Amino acid sequence: MAKIASRGRRRRTVNEINMVPFIDVMLVLLIIFMVTAPLITPSQIALPSVGQAARQPDRFVQVLLDKDEQLRVADGRASNEAVPVLIKGLAERVRELQTADGADPATVPVIISADKTVRYESVVRVMDTLQKAGIQRVGLAVQTTR
Repeated sequence: MAKIASRGRRRRTVNEINMVPFIDVMLVLLIIFMVTAPLITPSQIALPSVGQAARQPDRFVQVLLDKDEQLRVADGRASNEAVPVLIKGLAERVRELQTADGADPATVPVIISADKTVRYESVVRVMDTLQKAGIQRVGLAVQTTR
């Protein structure tokens, strides 16, 4: 008897990625997003509004930040000119003006007036310096549109 040579078929491995399941999943996700998108309401942001105080404080310290980012400090109740100061000496100068007449520093507010062309980072740096020094009641001066 002669041996029959079996010629079995060998399975070759497929070297390609089957994209059909991937496309099916993507189409299902697309349909879900298309159905749910109109149901989502856009969020509203409550922006702060600028109020006007009943009256200006009797005493205040004014920190001026001009367009060249130069700092000047002035006593708000006096008509004297603002004194230039460096950021390192800002807190010390503000403390001197707050306690000039023996007043409690917590009752004398500090108002920062900055030019509108000054970078926001500079204003925040001034506020941060005053906050780290423990100075309370720091506010920003704004110009209302008329």
